[in-house]
Amino acid sequence: MTTSSKAWIKPAIAAAVIAGLGFAAYSSLNSAPAAPQVTFTGIKGERITPADLRGKVVMVNFWATSCATCVAEMPEMVDTYNKFKGQGLEFIAVAMKYDPPNYVVNFTETRRLPFKVALDITGEAAKAYGDVSLTPTTFVIDKDGKIIKRYVGKPEFAALHELLAKALKG
Repeated sequence: MTTSSKAWIKPAIAAAVIAGLGFAAYSSLNSAPAAPQVTFTGIKGERITPADLRGKVVMVNFWATSCATCVAEMPEMVDTYNKFKGQGLEFIAVAMKYDPPNYVVNFTETRRLPFKVALDITGEAAKAYGDVSLTPTTFVIDKDGKIIKRYVGKPEFAALHELLAKALKG
């Protein structure tokens, strides 16, 4: 073999290495992170464990009664839950640690929230979900326990509904 016929080997190997590295980087960036293994405490003292949620599509919504956007979006969250609960959607509204429990209970009862409402008295749940401090912040978790979407602020509900429909079929 002549030197000129071997000239393509090094560039071909370099291209293969670069393609492999690119694929590895793409794969690692596009793999959804696992949802934290958090046990929530409901407003009636009940425990909502990761085992209770396994195999379900779950929305975890961090909110506060003092958050105007949270209060404004809550009717649409209720509508979203009611639309998809029959397909297996689980929804947990997690009140932030600074939200007085009596305010949360009153809000839940007067608005007749149909989903689980939890108190994050210690702030551990918000910390586990990436130090959530802005409300509302909502996570959509697939049946495999992977976070597939994080919304900070009010979600675009039509897009959220499309995402939920797809996740619930999968």
